[in-house]
Amino acid sequence: MSVGLEHIRRQMADYLNAHGVPAALSWPGTPREERGGPVVLVSLRGCRAGPAGFHNYMGERFNPDTGHWEEVYGRKAELTFGLDLYAPEQGDGEALQTAFDALAGALLLGGPEGMELQEFSCGQTVRDGENRRLKRPVEAVCTAYLCAVSRVGGEFIDFELRGVAKT
Repeated sequence: MSVGLEHIRRQMADYLNAHGVPAALSWPGTPREERGGPVVLVSLRGCRAGPAGFHNYMGERFNPDTGHWEEVYGRKAELTFGLDLYAPEQGDGEALQTAFDALAGALLLGGPEGMELQEFSCGQTVRDGENRRLKRPVEAVCTAYLCAVSRVGGEFIDFELRGVAKT
């Protein structure tokens, strides 16, 4: 059964790429292409979910595509993303700093649809001698709603990621 997290790393990577920040999945299942410049590797380091309503019930909505009413259930989730930056080790790290600035700018613009940035932090840049790269660990904590939709009567249709209201 789907719990709504299958594509969340891809959603973050796609958002960053669309905002000019080169990003890839940290565990893609296939070999990654070698990049000459900085790249953000996206992982999901944590997920904490709690109730979003009475017995997770969030109300009903009318689906104009099917012509039926649907019940919505969900949980509020806190998602911790690893957004580690890697760059070739040549130079003084300026390219890595520039990439970090672009990453911070993209996240502070609002983040991917459905996710609201709560915290953003980074560690110190270090040399990863084994991979001949510079690395700066970065984490972003976002909130979102993981929702299940069911037809009136109890048949669950699907889980999806739903966002918090952006102000």
